[in-house]
Amino acid sequence: MRRSATYKMILTALLSALGVVGGSMFEFTIGVAKVAPMQHLINLISGVLVGPWWAVTQAFITSLIRNILGTGTVLAFPGSMIGAFCVGWLFQKTKSLLMAACGELIGTGIIGAIVAYPVAKWLMGANGALWLFVPSFFLSALVGVVVGYLILLSMWQRLILPQLKKISK
Repeated sequence: MRRSATYKMILTALLSALGVVGGSMFEFTIGVAKVAPMQHLINLISGVLVGPWWAVTQAFITSLIRNILGTGTVLAFPGSMIGAFCVGWLFQKTKSLLMAACGELIGTGIIGAIVAYPVAKWLMGANGALWLFVPSFFLSALVGVVVGYLILLSMWQRLILPQLKKISK
């Protein structure tokens, strides 16, 4: 089911707004990182519904606004953008919600954490070890992915699958 650019733009803006508000309301600190599971939930939903490039746009907009408001850190950029792309790309290739969820865990929880380490060292002067970033990013992604997956699964069964059955008849 192809979506128009206007639909994707509006949904990206709405998901970005939810990410800013939700990320500010539901956050906690683990190790050196301020983690916001809401961003991972939004990345998962965004990647599935609008694809990889719009999901990256959503992650960038959300990270930028949260940094401007002082509710986020520069570590949000590499983590969320890589995770959002992985979600969208894997979902496009496999059409599997589970693979999309794995994309956020791997993209943000592992790759994003590894990329965030030199960013933190360079821009924030953080002297922590790399092994401090991966567990905190992964835990945050895991919380957001579990909730996002349950939301998508519910939507998938109630809204999307019945539409696909109607089309195939």
